[in-house]
Amino acid sequence: MKPAPLLVYTVLRLLAFLVPLAIMWFFFPIFRELWWLTAIFAALIGMSISMLFLRRPLTDASAQLHERRQDRVSGSQSDADAEDEAIDGGPKA
Repeated sequence: MKPAPLLVYTVLRLLAFLVPLAIMWFFFPIFRELWWLTAIFAALIGMSISMLFLRRPLTDASAQLHERRQDRVSGSQSDADAEDEAIDGGPKA
């Protein structure tokens, strides 16, 4: 069974933030004192990693969300067409 693309992308984004955060926290003592600076740098590094290496998981997650949205819209549109037919007494022109 293949994992959900949105879940994969979310986990990879979290790892792209948490790994640099842990590296800076444990290996550079100054970052322990300036925790807010560590968080900012980790966010910037994670964003860069995400933009460079996570294009495929982002595309897969976006495609899945688009398919879900299209299914939901087409289902509600078919309901509206059925209601129009019932009211008008014939197929929609």
